[in-house]
Amino acid sequence: MVTFGMPTLVEIATVKETAKLCGELGLSFLELNTNFPLHQPHLLCKKELLQLSDDYGVGYTIHLNDEMAVAEFNPAVAAGYRQAMLETIAFAKELGIKKLNMHLSDGAKYTMPDRIVYFYEAYQEEYLKQTQVFRDLCSDAIEDSGIQICIENCGGYRPYQMEALKCLLESPVFGLTLDIGHNYCAGGVDEPFILEHKDRLHHMHMHDAKDGKKDHLALGCGEIDVAKYINLADSCDCTVVLETKTIAGLRESVDWIKTHVR
Repeated sequence: MVTFGMPTLVEIATVKETAKLCGELGLSFLELNTNFPLHQPHLLCKKELLQLSDDYGVGYTIHLNDEMAVAEFNPAVAAGYRQAMLETIAFAKELGIKKLNMHLSDGAKYTMPDRIVYFYEAYQEEYLKQTQVFRDLCSDAIEDSGIQICIENCGGYRPYQMEALKCLLESPVFGLTLDIGHNYCAGGVDEPFILEHKDRLHHMHMHDAKDGKKDHLALGCGEIDVAKYINLADSCDCTVVLETKTIAGLRESVDWIKTHVR
């Protein structure tokens, strides 16, 4: 069964206001986003979040910082991102949060006259070694808590990222997030891999898109066959974030869901 939620919105200043809107719209959860200054685990009040959950009937997922260079070659840099992940896992355990959403970093790049070299690709053996260290660290921290770290597709996985993704999926604590708008704008290049591993698909970011590049539109305002992906989400028992970036767009998406989803 599909469970719908909402993202953190820059138009809303507090978690309380966000939770209130989430409840008013009849959504089941909100995705706390650690790209936002006030959504850092050490600043969020666990007691308040639990009270808001009771007051408005909403749960939580967490969107990790977009960068998350957990396989960086400099150990001090990698350690910072890994520590951020461990703190988020500990925070999620305390609140009973089961889904963490994460991007794979592109890493640094080296621009040459005829091409761009990505350091993670040029030194892939070390990159994958560090990815494995991160994977095992997360696996040990999560233990049997049921938390899943779902890796989100963005602009199309690069070959070295695909290898890293395979490495992460060797642990049962890792899964997949399908962002249907990113998938559309990338020409659908990540969809075959995700469908091949649909048993690991646990989370979705759902927004419409058009013209091959304009995404985060309200559902029904673009060119994506949204119903197809809702059926996929249903078959995989996914949580689904209606990831428009405005309150107006979120309301439109909720209205679309009410009209088109039985």
